[in-house]
Amino acid sequence: MPFVLIRLIRGLGRSRIWVMPTVIIVAVFLTSWPLMVWAEPSSNTITSAANYWWWFLVTAATVGYGDFFPTTVGGRLVGVYVIVGGIVTLTTLFTRIAAAIENAKGQRMKGTMDLDMANHLVIVGYTPGRTERLIHEIVADEAHALALCAWDDIQENPMPEQPDLGFVRGDLAEEGVLRRAGVHRAARVLIDARDDNEALAVTVAVKHVNPEAHTVVTLRDMSRAVNFSYIAADVRCVQWHSPRLATEELQDPGIAVVYADLMSHGGRNTYSTRLPRTLPQVRFGQVQEAMGRSFTTTVLAVQHEGAVINPGWDTELPDSAVLYYVGERRLSAEEIARAVAP
Repeated sequence: MPFVLIRLIRGLGRSRIWVMPTVIIVAVFLTSWPLMVWAEPSSNTITSAANYWWWFLVTAATVGYGDFFPTTVGGRLVGVYVIVGGIVTLTTLFTRIAAAIENAKGQRMKGTMDLDMANHLVIVGYTPGRTERLIHEIVADEAHALALCAWDDIQENPMPEQPDLGFVRGDLAEEGVLRRAGVHRAARVLIDARDDNEALAVTVAVKHVNPEAHTVVTLRDMSRAVNFSYIAADVRCVQWHSPRLATEELQDPGIAVVYADLMSHGGRNTYSTRLPRTLPQVRFGQVQEAMGRSFTTTVLAVQHEGAVINPGWDTELPDSAVLYYVGERRLSAEEIARAVAP
């Protein structure tokens, strides 16, 4: 909301809404002063240059300070003329300001105005339901300025309940549209396109506008990630069907690379092994340390009675627990028992 008010104030300063009210009040002032001089006796100091402007101001504003006042019928009629002129001026001014505010609100809702944002996150692309979930996750994790950039077929801001969400619509592969969303000043950009070909075209445009922004792209076919590396080596590609991974990569750059390495044949893999019943009661810290020393593995979580948990270091593990770990190969229950046993 603050950036909308700032833009509105700047717009009012540059607009012509002040012209007509100014013409009206200046005309009333220039015509009322000679009339007051003609109607009032010279002994009434209201007609002097030092006093008339003050009397005119408080009278036109219908405040009526009372330190100066006309004493003749003609002078009072001039006062009525000034009051009516002030009311007309204020009415004209407020009507034009209200129209300008309504016009700015309409432009914001329709996504046609430039966003005055910097160091923000821009989501390029909109999918009903999915984008709302992404934004709610991002907002829940951290307070950060957000902008949504959608195609022309989205006629209005789909999330008006988010007051600080900037909205722009247009051709997402066009530089002018991206600049209206402030992509050139953005810290992070999430490209969530309708298909992978569209994602490639939009990524080219985004990196042209802002080569420094941390850019995350969601893909249906992860084998096409190599095409995006041709655009820029720091473009991070994540699976379209894992929106949570996209938000994690935005907030903690590099996580997508870690996940990709874990899930690739060239990196380490994730495995699970049930603790042997012959193993005496052990603490999670013992298992973590022993498996790390003996097999260079990292225990990620433990499952017991259907629940997957990340236990504390001193938590005692039941003999029926299942270990989930990252390592170079699958370990047998006997190997784990030998490593953990004192």
